[in-house]
Amino acid sequence: MTAGAILQKLGNHEVLIVGDVMLDRYLMGNVSRISPEAPVPVVLYQRTEDRLGGAANVALNVQALGAVPILCSVVGDDPDGHALQRILPATGMRPEGLVFSKSRKTTVKTRVLGNNQQMLRIDQEDVHDLSEQETTMLVQTVSDLLDRFSVKALIFQDYNKGVLTPAVIRAITDLAKQRGVIISVDPKKANFFAYQGVDLFKPNLKEIRESVPFDVETTLDSLKRAADYLKKRLQNGMTMITLSEKGLFLDDGKSSALYPTIQRNVADVSGAGDSVIGIVTLGLVAGLDSQLLAALSNLSGGQVCEYPGVVPVQRSILEAELSQWLSQ
Repeated sequence: MTAGAILQKLGNHEVLIVGDVMLDRYLMGNVSRISPEAPVPVVLYQRTEDRLGGAANVALNVQALGAVPILCSVVGDDPDGHALQRILPATGMRPEGLVFSKSRKTTVKTRVLGNNQQMLRIDQEDVHDLSEQETTMLVQTVSDLLDRFSVKALIFQDYNKGVLTPAVIRAITDLAKQRGVIISVDPKKANFFAYQGVDLFKPNLKEIRESVPFDVETTLDSLKRAADYLKKRLQNGMTMITLSEKGLFLDDGKSSALYPTIQRNVADVSGAGDSVIGIVTLGLVAGLDSQLLAALSNLSGGQVCEYPGVVPVQRSILEAELSQWLSQ
């Protein structure tokens, strides 16, 4: 099968992404001198860009691969939340999955870039759990979207910002399972073991090391031990552990292996995990084997690291790199 045919199999599926949505704001400029006031660079401001971040960046990656993302989250009933709402249609995505709350502020990560290098990041956010009322509104919204669309997969994208609480996770998991929807998870520490019975669990090495009661090394035996521990706790189908520049580990329930990645000129690792969870979920929907799932994940995650800021995968580049991998 050609690279183009493989990527074609990923397209057109409707995927529901539920999790912490944020606005990535970039203040961009040039640096040519150090401030006389303090030993810091002076950025000569040029422009501001607002981009979709967090779970919304996962949606962008799903869209870039030809699938149909449906984004669902709780944001603040504030100017930044409404800015997010305006950006979604401009990028070709539906805005009706956003639930607005007067008791939360929209998460905004403001990055100052000088000469395409990140100099500083300023965060504004609320991280308390959703209220009972917000939980009810979010779960009902997800239920309505699952009823309206032919959703093939659901991605939980967790950044520990309070949207994905244990109650939300349980309720939405039940809704998805009732409809035979594939469930994949990109977890964070707070609710790491709340994702019971999902099809794919995709932590990174740091998250694994923080969550299991033993040391984890980047060897096959050590990572297999960690995957076995997760399986006992979560009853999940597959475990993928991303290992940054060392590639990834994948246990598909029948076998496990380490998959190295190619060397990259890394500019910014932000958003790599978003790309991986998007493409591996679509690969599961398409019925791809473990080797292809791992190859696509390594290639997509590595590709976005070559660009400053949070960016989605570029399908044309992915196809070219996948063709090269297939020819080896």
